Amino acid sequence: MEVHRPRSLGWPRAAALLYGDWGTSKAYVIGLAFAVAGFGSLPIILAVCALSLIVGLNYIIICRCFPGGGGVYSAARPHGRLLAVVGALMLIADFTVTAALSTWAALSYLNVPAGWILPCAIGIILLFGVLNYYGPHHSGTLAVFLAAPVIASVIAIIGFSLPHLSFHGLEMPHVDFYSNWVAFTGVILALSGVEAIATLTGVLKPDKGSTADNPRVVKNAAKAIVPVALEVSAGTAMLAWAVLSLPHGLKDEMLRRKDDILRFTAEHYAGAALGPQAGELFGLVVGVAFALLLFSAVNTAVAALIGLMFRMSGDNEMPRSFTRLNRHGVPTIPLLVAVVLPVIVLLIAPGLDALAGLYAIGVVGAIVVDLGSTAFNRSLPVGWAPRAVMGATFALLAAVWLTLAHTKPDALFFVMCVLIIGLGLRAWGQKHKGVTSVTVPQKVAAMVESMELEKLKPGALEGGKILLCLRGITPILKFAVEHAKLRGAALYVLYVREVAVAFGAAPEGEKARWQNDPEAALIMKTARTIGEEAGVSVVPVYAVAESAGAAIADVAATLGVDELFLGASGHSALAHLLHGSVVQQVVKHLPDDIALVIRG
Repeated sequence: MEVHRPRSLGWPRAAALLYGDWGTSKAYVIGLAFAVAGFGSLPIILAVCALSLIVGLNYIIICRCFPGGGGVYSAARPHGRLLAVVGALMLIADFTVTAALSTWAALSYLNVPAGWILPCAIGIILLFGVLNYYGPHHSGTLAVFLAAPVIASVIAIIGFSLPHLSFHGLEMPHVDFYSNWVAFTGVILALSGVEAIATLTGVLKPDKGSTADNPRVVKNAAKAIVPVALEVSAGTAMLAWAVLSLPHGLKDEMLRRKDDILRFTAEHYAGAALGPQAGELFGLVVGVAFALLLFSAVNTAVAALIGLMFRMSGDNEMPRSFTRLNRHGVPTIPLLVAVVLPVIVLLIAPGLDALAGLYAIGVVGAIVVDLGSTAFNRSLPVGWAPRAVMGATFALLAAVWLTLAHTKPDALFFVMCVLIIGLGLRAWGQKHKGVTSVTVPQKVAAMVESMELEKLKPGALEGGKILLCLRGITPILKFAVEHAKLRGAALYVLYVREVAVAFGAAPEGEKARWQNDPEAALIMKTARTIGEEAGVSVVPVYAVAESAGAAIADVAATLGVDELFLGASGHSALAHLLHGSVVQQVVKHLPDDIALVIRG
């Protein structure tokens, strides 16, 4: 029995979450480009914007091919587990620097004194670690509220700058092609965040007409990607033009304020239109809006690091200890790692320039692996034209990645450290789990897999189906067994492990195993024993989800049961169940033809 995660994320909230990561790039990309090429940086920025739009369109295809989510990890697995792990480790490097860079940029937009940014950044990351101890505190709704002020600020800055936009102050690059190419690769950070949508497809609402067994999310993914890609590309280009239309006499001040260049631009143009005081006030509003969205990106990065490491551990790619949860359903060791890694990065590479140098190699590496894995997977339903475009994009970004590795030795050293430590943990974890790799022909592997699937299929179920959801060994178990015996029905026993991670808990194409969960194993073994004594067929069902109520209803509908029994471990727990959100979620999602029975 394969359990699907509840798909409750609509495309507007998915777009807001994507914008919260991808859309923040303009806050620092323009300033970095100006520091590299001055008033001749517009062609470089336009090239990066065009590439961002092309990559975004490619990711619509990736979302169609991998509706279960997982991003680069899912795309690379058909080519080999090692490649998938390398792609995931690249993504870990990306998320790590995202947290550090976004924190630094946010504090710069708040005009925190330079000497205080490093300690404040470390404190803020530790604060987000404490918040994530209680589960991920970001949601699509919050992302919508945080994205709206930034979009309004971008429109306002462009509006104030329109009378002053000019080509007279622009300069053409005066250096050779290789120097321009290196400058282009240095500001490729506008691509950061696009991988988020490929990870979110596992919880994205399916398109109309698709089923749980064969979900399609291409329409909703396109609705989420296209507006964000257009805003990132067009918005960054227009803002860059506004920045480069500032008087050349302000160049020294622009270089000094490159970390919060958009706030400086907002102050200048609003001040020219409404007066100096209004300009300072508008600059403060812009600074706060961008800072809040950047802080949201920090929280998303920390939560994504936790979810990705937990997911890899569940797939035997990280030590088993990475799956241990605290009482709030958060993996403890991944939480610690997700906080410590960005802090280490801040300590070894303080400053926006240094962090940007580490950033690009991780995000570009992850996108390269994702695009290449999809483009060269002939089993995917992709036409020759989109595949050719994706292959060309892959080749271009591979060249970018090699250039970054050549020109930024610190970045190469950083990503190699992540790969070495990650692969070392993988080897150590697999050794202690007793997992080994055996190379066999694909035909043999397919035969073994089909044999195992046949063993897992339950026998004929003639007397109907009953689903019993348990959190402990309670009297409802015996009651359900007797009821199933009376009806001659099969009894499915469901245990839902709630896990508070931002991105998919169960690996793509893998089943969560109740045998690896001590609490679930005790319940399932007891249920099987009682069922065998009564002559009732008991089928264990194990689900890992963020929302227990939605998962219960989803499993009940997928199995097509006649009755759903909910139990609790005690009277206080039953009272919590009756008055809490679980039963409300079950009632909300449960089909009308399934009877619901709640018993203590």
